[in-house]
Amino acid sequence: MRWDHLGEEPAATADPVLFGTDAVRTRTFDTPEFRGITFHEVRARSILNRVPGASRMPFEWTVNPYRGCTHACVYCFARKTHSYLDLDTGLGFDSQIVVKVNAPELLRRQLASRRWQGAHIAMGTNVDCYQRAEGRYRLMPGILAALRDHANPFSILTKGTLILRDLDLLVQAAEVTEVGISVSVGFTDQDLWRTVEPGTPSPQRRLDVVRTLTGHGIGCGVLMAPVVPFLGDRPEQLRETVRAIAEAGATSVTPLVLHLRPGAREWYMAWLREHHPGLVGRYERMYADGAYAPTWYQRRITRQVHELAAEFGIGPAHRGAARRIPEPDAPALAGPTQLTLL
Repeated sequence: MRWDHLGEEPAATADPVLFGTDAVRTRTFDTPEFRGITFHEVRARSILNRVPGASRMPFEWTVNPYRGCTHACVYCFARKTHSYLDLDTGLGFDSQIVVKVNAPELLRRQLASRRWQGAHIAMGTNVDCYQRAEGRYRLMPGILAALRDHANPFSILTKGTLILRDLDLLVQAAEVTEVGISVSVGFTDQDLWRTVEPGTPSPQRRLDVVRTLTGHGIGCGVLMAPVVPFLGDRPEQLRETVRAIAEAGATSVTPLVLHLRPGAREWYMAWLREHHPGLVGRYERMYADGAYAPTWYQRRITRQVHELAAEFGIGPAHRGAARRIPEPDAPALAGPTQLTLL
């Protein structure tokens, strides 16, 4: 796919397999929350994405109404996907946002197809569907309404507090189908949050989302991700994070250690050289064999978090719990198969 000749008028430049040939429009908005961000509005040909079997993810279908993310998390694995559009995986990923403006009606049509068997649909598995752009484009209410009307089970993983705008729809959907919500909170350290997740709501505000959802009868788990080596993994940091998660009423906590895939790795290491140059060598050694931290380190973090969770009265996510993710102490943890959202 190429993005040459994009302008204010529709341009016949998009891959017709992904988008219609007259379906791309570029827009900017001169408001403080969107200054410096370019939106590429597209009309997608399909919104249900089948997960390759080789991924070993615990879900088969996803819906991603956006590509690129203003959360600007320096470690985000999805950065690599922007290179498929000939867009920059660094600042471009944070500021060049693809918006599938027809996602709600397209999903409703696909759910109504005789070929659709009502499988579980996961959202937030690539980029966050409740990033800032959702405040303007409002795609999720239509998506949730379609899932509710078809009683189709789904789950959402998010860092966005905007999900509370759709609380009524979530409650209605939960009355007719399985709804799983998980909020991502890898740490509560304010300084770490401001530098590695600069476009996200604070960890405390995310935990307020957990508290609110639980208070409305929607069980909400926490994906404790990423646990950041040498910056967010001290025993006292893990304890404080798990304690805060427990106090928010989370139904489960599942730790996942930072992993650095191509695209994200380069951007994260550049950030590390600027903010923590003394850690560069330690990271190069830890991630010398690939994108994932050594198995012994992953297992140590998992054990520590599970012990703290038991102390504070919560446990790891189990099959059939609020969020369908791999159990951290399963064999999948030993290799490059941990959840790939973060």
